[in-house]
Amino acid sequence: MASVKLGNLAPAFSLQDQNGNKVSIKDFRDKKNVVIYFYPKAMTPGCKVQACGIRDSKRKLGNLDTVTLGISPDPVVRLKKFEEKESLNFTLLSDEDHSVAEKYGVWGLKKFMGKEFMGVIRSTFVVNKEGRIAFLMPKVNTKTHHEDVLNVLKSLD
Repeated sequence: MASVKLGNLAPAFSLQDQNGNKVSIKDFRDKKNVVIYFYPKAMTPGCKVQACGIRDSKRKLGNLDTVTLGISPDPVVRLKKFEEKESLNFTLLSDEDHSVAEKYGVWGLKKFMGKEFMGVIRSTFVVNKEGRIAFLMPKVNTKTHHEDVLNVLKSLD
């Protein structure tokens, strides 16, 4: 599994968004800061809380010249349902083969209700306009994630 380090270039990727369009991290270089957050599964309670916090913070994120990309192993169809159900206003990306999660070092062994399985370890990365990792958030509180991200972005300014 890869390991992303502070100051390094963000690992490159191109994935389909909830509308079937291809989105690449390089699309934002020299234009926007990018918050990349990995989440386990669309439409689950914790992921809903986290996504709705980002949705409600879009204006504040935009004021900090930042876009958000939510990445999960869900298929495009499920992402579209999630977007519509929760009125999400940012990009969701489908990483069904978890290759991008592996590049970012967030695909690993998880434990839930006594069972072990491989899955996405909820994590967030802030990428600056130069395409470099400006902040790593390996532990995420779904309820305060949006506030935590805003505080990080303000501290980097």
